Formats: sequence, C-alpha cells, structure tokens
Amino acid sequence: MGAVHVQWHDDRIEISNPGGFPDGVRLDNLLVTAPRPRNPLLADAFKRAGIVERTARGIDTIFYEQLRNGRPAPSYDRSNESSVVVVLPGGQANLDFVRLVVEEDRAGRNLGLDELLLLNALWQDRRLTTEEAARLTQKPESDVRVVLNRLVEAGLVEPRGERKGRTWHLSAATYRRLGQPAAYVRQRGFEPLQQEQMVLQYVDKFGRIPREETCTLCQVGPYQAYRLLKSMVEKGFLIAKGQKKARYYERRT
Repeated sequence: MGAVHVQWHDDRIEISNPGGFPDGVRLDNLLVTAPRPRNPLLADAFKRAGIVERTARGIDTIFYEQLRNGRPAPSYDRSNESSVVVVLPGGQANLDFVRLVVEEDRAGRNLGLDELLLLNALWQDRRLTTEEAARLTQKPESDVRVVLNRLVEAGLVEPRGERKGRTWHLSAATYRRLGQPAAYVRQRGFEPLQQEQMVLQYVDKFGRIPREETCTLCQVGPYQAYRLLKSMVEKGFLIAKGQKKARYYERRT
C-alpha cells in the first residue's frame, strides 16, 4: 500500500517500489526468469487495455534501451525484501557506442541484450572471463560462449588465452570505432616474447619467480602463466623447483 517514489538527480534516476521481488525472482536471475506478475488477473486486464505487454519483459526493455543509448546498465543492487529499487545512470551518453550500435544494425547485425551487456562491460572493465560473462548475462557458460564467439565473428571482440584461462576483450577495430585506438594496445598487453624477457629479468634480479608473481608481472591468468613458464622450461631458459603450490622457477645454469 506504500507509494512509488521517482527521484530525478543530475546523474541518475532512482525508482523505488514498495514490496520485495515476487517469489522466485532474485538479483541473479532478473534477466532470465519467467514473468511473475503479482496479480495475474490485473496484468491480463492491463494487457487487454493495451497498457502493458503480455510477456511482461519490462526489465529486459529497461536494460536494452539504457545500453543502446550509450549509458551504463541499470542497477537493482539496493533492492531488499521490503522494496525494489532501480537506479538508471544518466549523465553524458557514450555517443561513439551509440554510433557503433546503429552501424551494426544498418549492416544487418542487430545486437541483442546479451551482446550489448557484454560490449558495455568490456568497454567499462576492459576484459572478461567466460565465467564473468555468464554471471553478467545470467546464462550458462555454454550459452554465453556462443554469444562471445558471435561477437568475435563480427569483428567486435577478440579472445585471448586458451581453455579456462581464456579472456575476452574488444578488438582493435572496435576500439578504433569507439575513438580510443591506443586503448587496444594497452589492453592487449604484452606479447609472448616480451613476457619471456620480463620473466627472465625478474629472475635475474630476484633469483626466482613463482607462478603467482608471473600472473601479476605479465598481466595474465594462472593457466596462461603456467603455460608461459612451462614453455620457458622446455626451451631451456628456466628450471622448475618445488612441488605444486610451492613450485618456483630459477634460471637454468
């Protein structure tokens, strides 16, 4: 019986609604759960009057329109058992991102909500693992991998690494279209030969290097660091000592 509050700030709109989420709806399934109207008869009456869509996928629409207009995704993080709160970030729109979406539409490659969520996150956070992408879209990893590969085929995203160590980042062409070509070079990081030289310089200075330090030094994941160190052992640059988690690497003499 409480009031709905709409607060318009300079940089955001906040809408709070009394009552928590319907049964079965949580923050981690907002985008994928089946519609659950609190009052099915009232929802059907509104549909017949042309006020709402029968599918009741309003949250999808909020996310989609926010993202395609060059703004960050909505946030429901302040919601609890007594109220639902959504924050719609405003401020300066990323017009380069809007232009990219329009250009893709004109080329016949319509970007859906999953694609927009991933591209926006990669623009904001620079890189994602498959696991992070699955949490973001609220889909299984197998499903989100299909979406990511579709973005790769469209030339918008590039993968890096293999298997569990694989990460995803925007392609050079996408960074160029977004007006920041230099960001690709910073995001792409160091090439394998550069990584090897960095590891050797570290070992020469400190005597040894563990895999964890290799991750930090070369800006790679644990699996990629393991592959790099294993390759350097096979090439005769390093020798491995210790067992499992205590393993470290020294110069081969």
